Amino acid sequence: MHRHEQPQPVTQVPWPLSEQQRRRRRWYLVIMGLCFALIVPAWTVVRLWSTPVAVAMSLVAAVLPPVAAIVANRGTRG
Repeated sequence: MHRHEQPQPVTQVPWPLSEQQRRRRRWYLVIMGLCFALIVPAWTVVRLWSTPVAVAMSLVAAVLPPVAAIVANRGTRG
Protein backbone atom coordinates (compact mmCIF):
# COMPACT_ATOMS: atom_id res chain seq x y z
CA MET A 1 0.00 0.00 0.00
CA HIS A 2 1.33 3.41 -0.91
CA ARG A 3 1.64 6.17 1.60
CA HIS A 4 -1.38 8.14 0.32
CA GLU A 5 -3.74 5.21 -0.21
CA GLN A 6 -6.42 4.64 2.37
CA PRO A 7 -7.31 1.07 3.33
CA GLN A 8 -10.63 -0.07 1.97
CA PRO A 9 -13.30 -0.15 4.69
CA VAL A 10 -14.86 -3.54 5.34
CA THR A 11 -18.31 -2.25 4.37
CA GLN A 12 -17.10 -1.44 0.83
CA VAL A 13 -15.47 -4.79 0.09
CA PRO A 14 -17.55 -6.56 -2.60
CA TRP A 15 -19.00 -10.00 -1.96
CA PRO A 16 -16.94 -12.89 -3.36
CA LEU A 17 -18.01 -14.01 -6.84
CA SER A 18 -19.14 -17.42 -5.56
CA GLU A 19 -21.45 -15.74 -3.03
CA GLN A 20 -22.89 -13.45 -5.70
CA GLN A 21 -23.56 -16.41 -7.99
CA ARG A 22 -25.18 -18.39 -5.18
CA ARG A 23 -27.48 -15.47 -4.37
CA ARG A 24 -28.44 -14.97 -8.02
CA ARG A 25 -29.12 -18.69 -8.44
CA ARG A 26 -31.25 -18.72 -5.27
CA TRP A 27 -33.32 -15.75 -6.47
CA TYR A 28 -33.72 -17.37 -9.90
CA LEU A 29 -35.06 -20.57 -8.31
CA VAL A 30 -37.40 -18.62 -6.00
CA ILE A 31 -38.86 -16.64 -8.91
CA MET A 32 -39.25 -19.72 -11.11
CA GLY A 33 -40.82 -21.60 -8.19
CA LEU A 34 -43.31 -18.75 -7.85
CA CYS A 35 -44.03 -19.02 -11.56
CA PHE A 36 -44.70 -22.74 -11.18
CA ALA A 37 -46.80 -22.11 -8.06
CA LEU A 38 -48.99 -19.70 -10.04
CA ILE A 39 -49.45 -21.61 -13.29
CA VAL A 40 -50.27 -25.06 -11.92
CA PRO A 41 -53.12 -24.05 -9.59
CA ALA A 42 -54.38 -21.53 -12.13
CA TRP A 43 -55.19 -24.23 -14.68
CA THR A 44 -55.99 -27.14 -12.38
CA VAL A 45 -58.14 -25.57 -9.67
CA VAL A 46 -58.76 -21.83 -10.11
CA ARG A 47 -60.14 -22.13 -13.65
CA LEU A 48 -63.05 -24.15 -12.28
CA TRP A 49 -64.25 -21.13 -10.28
CA SER A 50 -62.98 -18.14 -12.22
CA THR A 51 -61.42 -18.23 -15.67
CA PRO A 52 -60.45 -14.51 -15.58
CA VAL A 53 -58.51 -15.05 -12.35
CA ALA A 54 -56.76 -18.07 -13.89
CA VAL A 55 -55.85 -15.98 -16.94
CA ALA A 56 -54.55 -13.18 -14.69
CA MET A 57 -52.45 -15.68 -12.75
CA SER A 58 -51.08 -17.00 -16.04
CA LEU A 59 -50.19 -13.50 -17.22
CA VAL A 60 -48.26 -12.85 -14.02
CA ALA A 61 -46.55 -16.23 -14.41
CA ALA A 62 -45.65 -15.36 -18.02
CA VAL A 63 -43.80 -12.23 -16.89
CA LEU A 64 -41.75 -14.02 -14.23
CA PRO A 65 -39.32 -16.09 -16.41
CA PRO A 66 -37.80 -13.01 -18.09
CA VAL A 67 -37.49 -11.35 -14.68
CA ALA A 68 -35.78 -14.48 -13.35
CA ALA A 69 -33.35 -14.47 -16.30
CA ILE A 70 -32.52 -10.82 -15.70
CA VAL A 71 -31.88 -11.51 -12.01
CA ALA A 72 -29.74 -14.56 -12.82
CA ASN A 73 -27.63 -12.66 -15.37
CA ARG A 74 -27.20 -9.50 -13.33
CA GLY A 75 -23.59 -8.31 -13.19
CA THR A 76 -21.37 -8.16 -10.16
CA ARG A 77 -21.79 -5.40 -7.62
CA GLY A 78 -19.36 -2.57 -7.35
